[in-house]
Amino acid sequence: MSRWEPNTRERLLDAALDLFGERGYDSVTVAEITERAGLTKRTFFRHFSDKREVLFAGQELLSRIFAEAIADAPASATPMEAIAAALTAATAPFGPQRRERARQVKAVVAGHRDLHERELLKLATLRAAMADALRARGVPDPTAGLAAEIGGLAFTTGFARWIAPGSERAFTELVREALDELVAATTTLG
Repeated sequence: MSRWEPNTRERLLDAALDLFGERGYDSVTVAEITERAGLTKRTFFRHFSDKREVLFAGQELLSRIFAEAIADAPASATPMEAIAAALTAATAPFGPQRRERARQVKAVVAGHRDLHERELLKLATLRAAMADALRARGVPDPTAGLAAEIGGLAFTTGFARWIAPGSERAFTELVREALDELVAATTTLG
């Protein structure tokens, strides 16, 4: 086992996804993931609390990106303009090289109820980060909560389109398109 090599988290995720694809999520152990990655169990647990969390790495980073982009939006920005800034800032981790990995993660999550529940919790945490950042800008409720919900829905809609079979469009384009569609739809609600 190697003591240190770069990209430890990436290696663990790659090993986990390979094994999940080969044998199914339930049949894979942390020991097998670390063996495939050429790392130790101790190293694994420095990065993740359990094998489920390998699939949800990056949540804290996305929450921070959302909050910082909303905070950094111009003072004159409307709540939806601040949400648009957050969604645009958060697209950096979603480059074309990550699309196939995202498809693999989604396939594993879709097949397991507990993983789907964890995904919903992750999305709720991201929406809460946006709402809290809007409130910190002085946006009152329910406006802050509604804007964050629309932002969260735009994020998940854009993501689903980005990982769809045959999709080649950039995540940034898809998430902004989804946000525009949702904002337009709100005007038809009455």
